[in-house]
Order: sequence, then structure tokens, then C-alpha cells
Amino acid sequence: MQLVVGGAYSGKRALIREKESTFELFSAYNEQALKEWTSFLTSSTPVVVEGWEIWVLQQITQGKSLETIKSYFFNEIDKICAQEKVLGHSIYFIMLEMGRGIVPILEKDRHLRDLCGWILQYSTKKADNVYYCWHGLTQKLK
Repeated sequence: MQLVVGGAYSGKRALIREKESTFELFSAYNEQALKEWTSFLTSSTPVVVEGWEIWVLQQITQGKSLETIKSYFFNEIDKICAQEKVLGHSIYFIMLEMGRGIVPILEKDRHLRDLCGWILQYSTKKADNVYYCWHGLTQKLK
């Protein structure tokens, strides 16, 4: 799995377009539910999975505990990474860097930031390569 992380509109998709001539986009921004990822991972082209913060917020809104949410996402990431090996082509995760160290006032927002941070750390461990994008500049971290 390839992980691309950075702020909003920082060049994350542009980096993937440089690396891949074509790809399938699986996105929470297109109202696709994470549980439907298996329908996209049958493609013969690379797949980009984005919108993690939306899927996390949906879980928070449903009132699930932080540990339950964290376990759910870690499990889904493990399944996606296992499927990548079967498919034989790259899967890219696009994840937002949230907050740059600023602690939100509202508890729900703090939970979102914390969960996204834990999920990002887990994804970093699982990723073959990690890229950080900021202001259109890209740095390979792993």
C-alpha cells in the first residue's frame, strides 16, 4: 500500500496522477461507504482510497467507542492490504494531516483528530511508501 498524506488541496492527488496513468477512485467524498471497498478492489488498475476522516466521523456520530472505531479501521486496513497482494497492483491511501498540532475545543472534533492520527500511524506502519504533500511539494518519508 502507498500512503499519501498532507493538508487539504496540498497536491496529494496530483502526486498519484504523476505515478499512475489511470486509477480507480474510491472516495467518501462521493458518498461511498468504506464497507463497500471490496467492490472496487477487483479492478485491474491501481485504486485510490480517500475520505478516511468522513468515515471516521460517521462512526463517531453513531456513538461508537474510540477503541471500537480504531479496531474497525485497523481491521479494514489489514483486509485492504491483504487484497492488494492478491491483485498485484498498487492501492493508494490518501489521508489528511489534521490540525498541525492544534487541539480542537469540541470533544467530537478532538476524537476525530485523535482517531485519524491513530489510523494514520497504523497506515504508515503498513505502507510500503509514505509521501507527505504540502503546498504542492512532496517529500518521500518512507
